[in-house]
Amino acid sequence: MAEKQAAEPTELVIVRELRAPRELVFEAFTNPEHLAQWWGPEGFEIVVVRKDIRPGGIFHYKQRSPEGDEMWCKLAYDEIEPPERIVFTNGFSDEEGRTARAPFHASWPLEIRNAITFAERDGLTTLTMRGAPVNPTEEELKTFREGLEMVREGFSATFQRLDDYLAKA
Repeated sequence: MAEKQAAEPTELVIVRELRAPRELVFEAFTNPEHLAQWWGPEGFEIVVVRKDIRPGGIFHYKQRSPEGDEMWCKLAYDEIEPPERIVFTNGFSDEEGRTARAPFHASWPLEIRNAITFAERDGLTTLTMRGAPVNPTEEELKTFREGLEMVREGFSATFQRLDDYLAKA
């Protein structure tokens, strides 16, 4: 009998427990004023250009590093089911919000579709995020797989910022 090898991962999965009720966590994701306070890498300033957080809407922003480097990004919302689920596609963009290549890798997938669910138990919220490239080429899929740990670390730091933000809310 032939031995089967495990398929390479094509999806990012992150599970995080947050010390806040589900409604508050959901609001932190869907209220643009809250989202701008914790979203993104530690130390980066977020400048929001468009904040239309609803199905069919866009959250378009610029991230500025402490060194002054800038990256334009956007989240395009597909589904918002309060307070249980959010589905959005994220990617890099130009200043006008048009999809653009990632500044750090020429073959990074243009778009990543993310589904986030929120479950509450005893006043704590378990956030589960699943993300995968949208219609990637083979090269983009390979780059995504190679970058999974970098993305996992980035979201872990972002969700730590969220947990810290919620503690003050």
